[in-house]
Amino acid sequence: MSALDRFAAVLFDLDGVITSTADQHYSAWKQMFDQFLRQRAERLDVPFEPFERADYNRHVDGLPRYDGVRNFLTARDIQLAEGGPDEQPGADTVRGLGDRKNDLVNEIIREQGVEPYQGSVDLLHRLRQRGVKTAVVSSSRNCLTVLQAANITDLFDTRVDGEVAGELGLPGKPAPDTFLAAAQRLGVSPEQAVVVEDALGGVEAGRNGGFGLVVGVDRVGQAEALRDHGADVVVSDLAELLD
Repeated sequence: MSALDRFAAVLFDLDGVITSTADQHYSAWKQMFDQFLRQRAERLDVPFEPFERADYNRHVDGLPRYDGVRNFLTARDIQLAEGGPDEQPGADTVRGLGDRKNDLVNEIIREQGVEPYQGSVDLLHRLRQRGVKTAVVSSSRNCLTVLQAANITDLFDTRVDGEVAGELGLPGKPAPDTFLAAAQRLGVSPEQAVVVEDALGGVEAGRNGGFGLVVGVDRVGQAEALRDHGADVVVSDLAELLD
């Protein structure tokens, strides 16, 4: 029996929780931002300060990609125009940088494939055997592509991702709206549902939504920060939630 069986539903983030694609996202963000920062440093004759894992964890992880661009640029005191919907990927605008990152992560996923975490897959199978409803809630617009590449689409009853959030006009994490939408689709109240997240903003979203339990997944050594942002329980692998 899983520690989550007393709940009616479990809502999972994707990257870093179900699949190891958080590393691939970080690689894409770093490649995009380092190129931008290096060119900017040369142009302004200032030191080049690369994008680091701590920047990803603090400012970008779990957020819609344009929000991630804005957050990081604000942290570096850099202001850029938003750019229009026809912006070329890589242009020095919020949209241009965000779209360049998206192109890069798709290239990386095509080259490397997608591997789910075995502990996460085992937990999903156990929950479904017990009749617990499951959802994937991701800021990524590539969520379905990743699920299909990992061959785990059938492990979820519903999906609320970046595409769905865009169609419904839902704000991204740390706002709880995407998680609340998933719970509503499953026909459960927030108190009956669990949020499982590895991102600080995602954990905040679970707390802000009043969910029955918020589980933080620490794969990068930020257990204390996950608790500070609202995690009730922190594990290093979801297999820990099985007997």
